[in-house]
Order: sequence, then C-alpha cells, then structure tokens
Amino acid sequence: MVTKRMQPGIQVIDRLRALLEALAAAGGEATLKTLAADTGLPISTAFRILAAAEANGIIQRDARGHYAFAPRLAEWAELIAGRNDLCTLARPSLVWLRDQVRETVNLSIQEQDEVLYIDRATPARMMRVEQIIGSRAPLHCTAVGKLMLAQQDPAAIAAYALRTGLRALTRHSIASQPSLVRELENIRRLGYALDNEETEEGVGCIAVLLDADLPWTVGLSISAPIERRELAWVKPLHETVRRIQRALRGRKVTLNVHYPQVPAQSRP
Repeated sequence: MVTKRMQPGIQVIDRLRALLEALAAAGGEATLKTLAADTGLPISTAFRILAAAEANGIIQRDARGHYAFAPRLAEWAELIAGRNDLCTLARPSLVWLRDQVRETVNLSIQEQDEVLYIDRATPARMMRVEQIIGSRAPLHCTAVGKLMLAQQDPAAIAAYALRTGLRALTRHSIASQPSLVRELENIRRLGYALDNEETEEGVGCIAVLLDADLPWTVGLSISAPIERRELAWVKPLHETVRRIQRALRGRKVTLNVHYPQVPAQSRP
C-alpha cells in the first residue's frame, strides 16, 4: 500500500516508485489491475502515472496491455554499475603506481587455470612491456599466478600440475611439480612473487595480491625488461593495494573488462 507523506508535492513520485517496486516484485511484467491492487492505488490513478512513465521511456506496454521496464532503465543501471567496476575503481591507483616506477602496471584475476589480464597502465617510454588486456597465461608461469597457486592446498596444487602438465613457455618456466612446490613455499614466506623470464624471454615481473572480499582473486603486478626490475617495487606495490582496497570499501564491486584494439604486443 502507498503511504501518505508530509510533502504532497512529490506524492506522484512516491506513487511512481510504488508502481515500479510492484512491477519488480511481479518479476518485471504485470497488468494494470495487478499493479493497482498491489499498490492500493485507484486504477485510474495508476493508469495516468504509468502512461506518463511510458511516455518518458521508463516503462513500456505490450500489445496485451502488460507493463514492463523499458530499456532506458537498463542504460541507467549500467551507469551505476560502471561506478562500481573493479577496473574503474582501481585505475587511479594503477596510474599512481605506474608513475612511481615508470613501468607497466597490470591488474589481473584468476580464471580457472589461467591469469586473465583485465587492465593496465603503461608508461610513456619507448622500451616497455605491454600486456594486452584480455590476454591469458598459465598460473605457474606468471608472478600473480604463482601467488594464486600459493593460496591453494597441496592436493589442489598437485591436481593443477597434473591437469596442465606444467607446460613451459620459456626455458626459464617451472616445469616440474617439485620445483613448483619449492617456489610456492618461498612465495608464501616472502608475500610477493617474481616472474624471472618465465612467460617471455627478457621480461621480469613482480606481483602481490589484493586482500579484499571479492568474487575473484585479484593480482597486481609490475612488468619490465628483466634488467630494470627492482625488488624495491614491493613497497609501492603494497601501497597501491591499500589504495585500491580503500577505493573498493563499502561497494558491491562489478567487473567489466574493456578490450582495446591493440595491434601487437610490444617487446622490450
């Protein structure tokens, strides 16, 4: 039932909201009679408000006279979701870290047995590593992927090794289960991970994970020509994690990966 408010000038807004909520409760489609009954509004009043909402593109009515939400509401909802998008919220922090180290910064998530790169911030320098958004790599060959594996128990790690065969991407890649177990033990001790030309010759990475309550395991890494990589980057990496986690706090975070048109991966 619609309750009376102290401000009669906005009563129509209250009534429109009640009708929209009744429409949502009905599964997104309902008749005029149902909406009027559920809100306690006279049918004539409900009809006038719904007609105005239809004229403004908020709802639509089909040939049977059933009301439903119009596409414009979905467009507005996407704007709200965009403000909670992981990449959007993390981007200022990625840019900050890129400017601190003057190297490429990557944001990634775990997707089954692979790392999926979802965003990046690249420096304005000729010789740089440029990871393509939407590209993937095996967990055991990347710094962030090894951190993700380090969170798993021995049985899960053994199953991963058996399932993937620990395919090597370079001569530096970890290709045996004992080597992988030793590497993961070291990573747990350090709290960060390195990629020592294990994904691509000449490229080194250093990575940490976000410690956030999210549907995904999220990694943050810096990629650079191996001779330029520095262990001193661990400190700004952790500071960036804190910045991102502050930006995510209190939000229902979504994920929308924007795939740019990139001609080819730049190589150092």
